[in-house]
Amino acid sequence: MTNVPAGFAPLFRTSPYLETIGLLYSKGQGGDLVVGLRIAEKHCNARGTAHGGLLATLADIALGYAAATSRTPMVALTTASLTLDYAGGAKLGDWLEARMEIQKLGTRMAFVSAYLCVGEERIVRASGTFLVDAARPGPTSGGDDG
Repeated sequence: MTNVPAGFAPLFRTSPYLETIGLLYSKGQGGDLVVGLRIAEKHCNARGTAHGGLLATLADIALGYAAATSRTPMVALTTASLTLDYAGGAKLGDWLEARMEIQKLGTRMAFVSAYLCVGEERIVRASGTFLVDAARPGPTSGGDDG
């Protein structure tokens, strides 16, 4: 782990898809979860900024994991809706963080908001709605729900 801010460790789980992105880092859990990523060349579009699809992926993962880890045992979720408003960009080498706020986690639905930030600059506002699957176990390390 080089050039990762203090307090961050590799995200507690991964998947084949997430491994194509590279290491994601996290600290905290539930509404205090922060998920971070150092922008690498493979994350950038032709203009040299982080691709919007990467930002959407980070938002989806971070929003879902924040809701999932806010309960013990963790809950299983399926993304029902993901909305992003792009207000800026991240460039090669930037440290990007997703900072969450859980609006509601019920027995059937979860509602979570986040800002994706470079430093204190908010570059994406994201919100996610998730179906809570009480019959399925929540995420565990090494699974493939991400």
